[in-house]
Amino acid sequence: MPKAKHHAAITNPKRAGELMRAIEGYSGQAITLYGLRLSAHMFVRPGELRQAEWAEFDFDQSVWNLPPEKMKMRGAHRVPLSTQVRALFEELWELTGSGRYCFPSFRTGRRPMSENTVNAALRVLGFAQEEMCAHGFRAMGATILNESGRFHPDAIERQLAHVERDGVRRAYTRGAYRKERVTMMQ
Repeated sequence: MPKAKHHAAITNPKRAGELMRAIEGYSGQAITLYGLRLSAHMFVRPGELRQAEWAEFDFDQSVWNLPPEKMKMRGAHRVPLSTQVRALFEELWELTGSGRYCFPSFRTGRRPMSENTVNAALRVLGFAQEEMCAHGFRAMGATILNESGRFHPDAIERQLAHVERDGVRRAYTRGAYRKERVTMMQ
């Protein structure tokens, strides 16, 4: 099992609201704005988002199908897409839909955007490295969802593509919590 690493994250709901409002005021590259918005809505790993390929999306089923080779734990992952996220991807399609990557590099469409792009945008918005990073959207989402008490903790963990560490529990807890995750993401 990979060792847990704590990334800078805003977990206070009031401060998270301030972050979301700041994102909407971002005036840099449009593709970066979509990276910020979608990071906040989906809380996938930053590398998974920036390497997202249009071919991985099934918009008819409202799902992003991440192949095992792109996942940290090498297991396929299905991310439900809320109506808001679908709308953001439809807008992003107008900018990058003719290429392979949803978030292409600014220099060439043959590579995804830099791993530093979203972090640099957070700095421009006034969020210090010690306060928030691109990976921190995952902790922000998980913390706020867990504290809401509205969703099963296992559903939140599945949304984060976390694998149960307890081998016995993992053997018996195989559900993907798909229905609850769709509701949670909406």
